[in-house]
Amino acid sequence: MGSISTARRLFLKRVSRYGLSLALLTGAKPVFAKSTRTLTGIRISQSAEDHTRVVFDLTGDFEHNLFTLADPPRVVVDLNDTRRSNAIDISTRQTSLMSGIRSASKNGGRLRVVIDLQSKARPRSFELKPDGKSGHRLVVDLHATNLSPTPIKTNQEKRNQRKQKFVIALDPGHGGRDPGAIGKRGTREKDVALSVAKKMKTMINREPGYRAVLTRDADRFVSLRNRVKKARAAEADIFISLHADSFHKPNVKGASVYALSLRGASSEAARWIAKKENSSDLIGGISLDDKDDLIASVLLDLSQTATIQDSLELGSDVLGHIGKVSRLNNKKVQQAGFAVLKAPDMPSILIETAFLSNPSEEKKLRNPKHQHKLAKAVFSGIKKHLKNRQS
Repeated sequence: MGSISTARRLFLKRVSRYGLSLALLTGAKPVFAKSTRTLTGIRISQSAEDHTRVVFDLTGDFEHNLFTLADPPRVVVDLNDTRRSNAIDISTRQTSLMSGIRSASKNGGRLRVVIDLQSKARPRSFELKPDGKSGHRLVVDLHATNLSPTPIKTNQEKRNQRKQKFVIALDPGHGGRDPGAIGKRGTREKDVALSVAKKMKTMINREPGYRAVLTRDADRFVSLRNRVKKARAAEADIFISLHADSFHKPNVKGASVYALSLRGASSEAARWIAKKENSSDLIGGISLDDKDDLIASVLLDLSQTATIQDSLELGSDVLGHIGKVSRLNNKKVQQAGFAVLKAPDMPSILIETAFLSNPSEEKKLRNPKHQHKLAKAVFSGIKKHLKNRQS
């Protein structure tokens, strides 16, 4: 195996420190109770010099807001409609990243907790539901921003020259016996996806510092699992699955971008599409009866939460650029249980480029010039994302 790129190294370093429960992977929006809850405890731990975790224990559902302040560097956590227990003794423990923590009650029943930092750090927060052992929790992870740029090297890399390119895995949906959606003019989703992917591959390989690989380069069936395996074997930094949608109403149109959600979807439409895409494996003769348990196991064992967060950020960057050349069906990144997005160590998104069931969009998807515009837009979003990850 070759060396791991800088972006992937930083990502894996962060992922390796996550030991998260299933609840934070659901992608479901919490329902906030109207009654006041209480902050009953704060726990602080340091798993490495560049990572500190702060866990807030609360008595019920909560809503929080997190932001940073400079001079001096601080992380501020606002807990709405929350009170501080008289029994709580906020820890004065210091770590390599934080020098202290303090709290104060604000107007409207808001509790503000301030984490004083030793130096600038990047915070990330997520909420955990009760799991039988612990109650409601807010987890704030502090990550140092001065990580070493030295890449981790594999054993074989010691014998090879280090790569200095971002590897983008392009996954043209469907193929072979699985044509995917079919428009009224006979346009097949598998053909559109492959055509856009090939144009995008040429575009990427012409850009210094980037290399593209295809999970399929011809009209043949590739199982969902093997698509992911091919991308991981190529040590891809990012996985892009390309599709064209269909709906029973021909007036529905627009592009969408999806990231993984363990429970399957963030909307009814997303759930419907996810079920359709996952059935592709059945066409290839591989049963997906156990897919929920399998995906859950992979996500839990390999701390998929960090990957999902990166995927959402990648999807947002890509969606912004697609919106410049095509109509959007949804302006936000949606989440669904696409089996092809389950890779544990690389940001993965699925793009529905348009609706083949819509006559005007089918016409556009058949046009090589429009395909080129879509490919360019997606690549622009990828470059923006990778640039942000390095900053």
